[in-house]
Amino acid sequence: MTNSRAMKRTAAGKALSDLILDLFRLNSRISAAGDRLVADLGLTSARWQVLGAIVAAERPQPVAWLARDLGANRQNVQRIVNDLQREGLVAFKTNPHHRRAQLVMLTDKGSEAYDAAMRLQAPWINDLAEGLAVEDINTMHGVIMVLRRRLEGDADLEEQS
Repeated sequence: MTNSRAMKRTAAGKALSDLILDLFRLNSRISAAGDRLVADLGLTSARWQVLGAIVAAERPQPVAWLARDLGANRQNVQRIVNDLQREGLVAFKTNPHHRRAQLVMLTDKGSEAYDAAMRLQAPWINDLAEGLAVEDINTMHGVIMVLRRRLEGDADLEEQS
């Protein structure tokens, strides 16, 4: 039996493993910072993300599509959307293509909350980006997108089997 801690990684594998561990830590810090940033608006990072996915969509989408776009669990997104609906930030619209999968859309109140969050985010993100080279940020973004596509490809293969 092979001890998993003794497995040999390539230099790239070790570097990627270290990066992923730091990304986990960074994700926690980003989420906590986002929670603090939008708390006075009655939002959390998770709610803000869902509102952002709704805004980014070209038209109202069902929860399953929002979850896919976020790379998140459908049940978690459904719970958040239900909370947002109870607070009047989103509304459900009949889906002409699927009776049970209602479409999610922002209300005026939801749009105002999202816009307010983005006004708070602009100076925060500008401060966070201070001193970082745009080229470095773009390189990191490119690496993250390649990894995401590879992992999404793995998930697609698992769903097909």
